[in-house]
Amino acid sequence: MNRLVLSATLLERGALRYTPAGMPALDLSLAHESEVSHEGQPRKVSLQVRSLVIGSLVDRVSGMPLGAPSQYAGFLAPARNGRGMLFHITEIV
Repeated sequence: MNRLVLSATLLERGALRYTPAGMPALDLSLAHESEVSHEGQPRKVSLQVRSLVIGSLVDRVSGMPLGAPSQYAGFLAPARNGRGMLFHITEIV
């Protein structure tokens, strides 16, 4: 199953654009920081995730202030340029 749920803050929001199908889309950058346990040892995790929101969630993300924490759910897919991956957000909790 390809499902990712991530607590993160909204770091950057790109300009509104439209998909070839005419749906609104926004490119986002999310920042995540946490501490997890790996093999019984604490490990600090800090990362940025390139993300995409399409459709009805665009209005909701457009109104969120930068730095706002939230929980995002969706799936991972290859980026359009074939380099790395992109988090496609399907829910904001």
